[in-house]
Amino acid sequence: MEKSTDIRISNWSELQEMLFRDSWDRSLGRFRSPYVYRGLSDASYELKTSLMRIEGPFSDLERHLLRNFRKYAHRNTVSGESVWNLLALAQHHGLPTRLLDWTYSPYVALHFATANLLKFNTDAVIWCVNYVRSNNFLPKSLHQIIREEGSNVFTPQMLELQCNSLKQLEAMSEHRFVLFLEPPSMDERIVNQHALFSLMSNASLMMSQWLNEHPDLFYRIVIPAELKWEIRDKLDQANITERVLFPGLDGLSSWLKRQYSPKTFPFDAGMD
Repeated sequence: MEKSTDIRISNWSELQEMLFRDSWDRSLGRFRSPYVYRGLSDASYELKTSLMRIEGPFSDLERHLLRNFRKYAHRNTVSGESVWNLLALAQHHGLPTRLLDWTYSPYVALHFATANLLKFNTDAVIWCVNYVRSNNFLPKSLHQIIREEGSNVFTPQMLELQCNSLKQLEAMSEHRFVLFLEPPSMDERIVNQHALFSLMSNASLMMSQWLNEHPDLFYRIVIPAELKWEIRDKLDQANITERVLFPGLDGLSSWLKRQYSPKTFPFDAGMD
């Protein structure tokens, strides 16, 4: 079911208009978008974290997962002592966390919306969130850090100035909020995907539910299934592929598998 914030595009040109909507910054005289993007292969998907997908008492499990990740990770792989560095590293390596992956690049988001061949008969979606305006809902102490730094997103070091634990973060949430966190450049994947994370003030709060309470902060671009092949082929020509976004043999293999799959790919292959 489509939302009132949904924009259903009908062709490639319309898609470009929507991806770069409101990107003109009059104060700078430059095109600088205030949005970050998350592409999903199925338009019905909500902004559900990997921690939520564990189900059960997932919010109670968060601290145990993170504590044991710190305990068993090789010392050299943990980027400093900051819990925010640790959380970003854990998310990057597949540990269930409250973080969600976003990108500054609308084309990277478009890749993730069209990379799964098993979903080519399903409408996709790109969530576009105004991360600049979302800072208006931060607690005063966190908003002050952003303002003094002249930034629109946090680094782990900036967040540490006022908040050094998940428990402390939740204690600050008189009003529910989201913040955006730029991870350290741990490897080429983070850099090439132009990546950042969102972090909700409470682990049990789904970001899409919070955004629905603030519809002026976001819009969703719905991509009809029938446009996916055209979009996918044009992204491949522009070199927005797994080979670039996931440097290494795994990314290369994923790209080649998709590149040489016929348009008559069996959509039900491997599915129940």
